[in-house]
Amino acid sequence: MPYPRLRSTTPPRPLSRRLLASAIALPLAAFAALAYASDHQEAGTISGADPAADIGDLYVWHDQGRVNAVLTFAGYRLRTEAPVYDADVLYQIHFDVDGDNLADEIVEARFGQNSAGDWGVRIDGLPGSSAPLVGAVDETLEDGAARAVGGQFDDPFFFDLQGFQDTLSTGTLSFDASRDFVALKNTSAVVVSFEASALGSESFSAWATTGRL
Repeated sequence: MPYPRLRSTTPPRPLSRRLLASAIALPLAAFAALAYASDHQEAGTISGADPAADIGDLYVWHDQGRVNAVLTFAGYRLRTEAPVYDADVLYQIHFDVDGDNLADEIVEARFGQNSAGDWGVRIDGLPGSSAPLVGAVDETLEDGAARAVGGQFDDPFFFDLQGFQDTLSTGTLSFDASRDFVALKNTSAVVVSFEASALGSESFSAWATTGRL
């Protein structure tokens, strides 16, 4: 599957399907609270207060007849730090195929733990999938042509955070190629891939939301 340059950093562990919390399709109005996500950790909205619900990026692209999407969350963490998962946060990737700015397909993801404390993920609503995908984090899950993985990954990007902040405060470009804020850091993500024909449209728009249940 043409996943992006994200590399798993945690070996998969066995997880009981029975002990994962079910992801229930809910309208946004049913959430106890919506999470207004910031962009990575340089914005100050919810990055510190609720990192599990903080959206970093949403990447969506098509390749060889497939649609691929990557939703990152919880900011950057050192490789020595544990990932941030929360069973009460629902991640949604919305697809609008008819241009009315309303979601026609919604992919939902939730994380949960078994009795041993191991984390797993459940993916619902994948176009082309006949059933939810459930399994351990960092493990590729498949149902026919639909595939997904949720977990922690090595972020491949370069970003000079200090240079960005200095440029904003002084108005002078202050970037330094030797400073990489993302180096030796991981990001958490939900990655999905499915056949483009399952959307029933050659064009679509996509966006992501998080909500606390």
